[in-house]
Amino acid sequence: MKLNFSLFLILFSFFTFAQINEKQLDELVQNTLKTFDVPGISVGIIKDGKVVYSKGHGLASLTTKQGMNDNTLVGIASNSKAFTAVALAILADEGKLNWDDKVTKHIPEFKMYDAYASQEVTVKDLITHRAGLGLGQGDLMFFPEGGTQTIADIVHNVRYLKPKNSFRNKMDYNNIMFIVAGEVITRISGLSWAEFIEQRIMKPVGMQQSFGSYNRAKHISNKIDAHAPVNGKAIQVPHDWNETANAAGGIMSNVTDMLTWADFLMNGFTTKDGKKLVSDKQIQQLWQIQMPSTVALKNPYDTQHYGYGLGWFISDVKGHKQVQHSGGLIGTVTLFTLIPDLKLGIVVLTNQQSGAAFNTITNAVKDAYLGLEDRNWLKTYDERMTKYFSEKEKEKKEIYAKAGAFGKNKNLHPKSEQFTGTYTDAWFGDVEIFEEEKKYRIFCKTSPRLKGELIPYSHNTFIAKWDDRSYDADAFLIFNYDENGKALSVQMKPISDITDFSFDFEDLDLKRKK
Repeated sequence: MKLNFSLFLILFSFFTFAQINEKQLDELVQNTLKTFDVPGISVGIIKDGKVVYSKGHGLASLTTKQGMNDNTLVGIASNSKAFTAVALAILADEGKLNWDDKVTKHIPEFKMYDAYASQEVTVKDLITHRAGLGLGQGDLMFFPEGGTQTIADIVHNVRYLKPKNSFRNKMDYNNIMFIVAGEVITRISGLSWAEFIEQRIMKPVGMQQSFGSYNRAKHISNKIDAHAPVNGKAIQVPHDWNETANAAGGIMSNVTDMLTWADFLMNGFTTKDGKKLVSDKQIQQLWQIQMPSTVALKNPYDTQHYGYGLGWFISDVKGHKQVQHSGGLIGTVTLFTLIPDLKLGIVVLTNQQSGAAFNTITNAVKDAYLGLEDRNWLKTYDERMTKYFSEKEKEKKEIYAKAGAFGKNKNLHPKSEQFTGTYTDAWFGDVEIFEEEKKYRIFCKTSPRLKGELIPYSHNTFIAKWDDRSYDADAFLIFNYDENGKALSVQMKPISDITDFSFDFEDLDLKRKK
């Protein structure tokens, strides 16, 4: 959708240092909704302990037409990781664990692929993304929603994930280790992760409307439906989160409660009734960079230092410390930002998977309090994402055009008996490839929603075109044949890097089972 760019001349004129005009912020959010085709967004700002903005915009659901407000529950996704870290900090303060405890002290059966890492991996390693696993490695055990693997299965199957990196040598964002960390909390406390979070954190903090998991909020009517773009237009899609992964991203909350959370954190992790839930010693651990990452030499906030603490990304923006995390599921993304020395918190919750939307709003609000001039974030992100999606759509069309051309020459296609059958991966389980009504199909037994048509692409390669088109994660299947022309194994990889990293097809090592 084209924007009325004359609006940009006035859009940010309301920003003055530490002051934001409600009407103009409303206009910014409304234009963000339209530009990025997001049905609903809720935004909250807290400054110096006072809520200065808390409002929902648009629709919570395209189906029901229910409006979005600041009490509408949204899956905050990976913003849940901070709660896991705080839970561990509480247990550390109580003397029930140490950050340097070996994971095997609390989960004796825990193993990693590498024997040394198995013996040495600590609780802190689990939540700093440095245990050696690659970006999103193993996520297919719980993603997309509807998988059959339990927490016990996931903890066990970690041993089959061959690390992409050397132990403690590199930070690669990973959800599986947070699931293991959640199990540490359960083993120590005797409570499920969700129960611990609700009882020991949410209740004393005053987050009265939040839940530790989606299933625990099923009776609440004021919650979003998820939406994702399909064929260029946002549509409602099924809620996407597996209960096994709550410690990595399961919380349901709203702007009202997330502002309460922000106030608690910036007030020294102290509740409104004066109870300090986490000691200063532990706060230093949580909000200190544990694993540094590289920073672009030129960046919009003159950031010099960036990395992961315990459950948060830590950086500096224009000389101020920033504590931030995003969260993403299929059909919803969120962003939580704190600048503690300014006593500033910004919360943006959405029901469509557009990071450009939450960045537009967050950066505009942040700039106002940093005293920066208008930088036209809406225009910047619109142009950037339009170009990006155009390029990716062109790439995908070219791939399918090649498949279409190859498909016309049936003589080049492999015979059904050469590649159909059941293939298995040690940590993911069985994948069935079969013929049905003169078409080839793929079905993942431990992830039943991951199913689709197989389209011939070359003499040894097919494209998995998933039935659920909201995934935007079609993948190549590359078969390896023996000397008699029978497939022994298959490797997978996404056809486009637009695919969410949690579709970690490239980490599968599928061997023919029968």
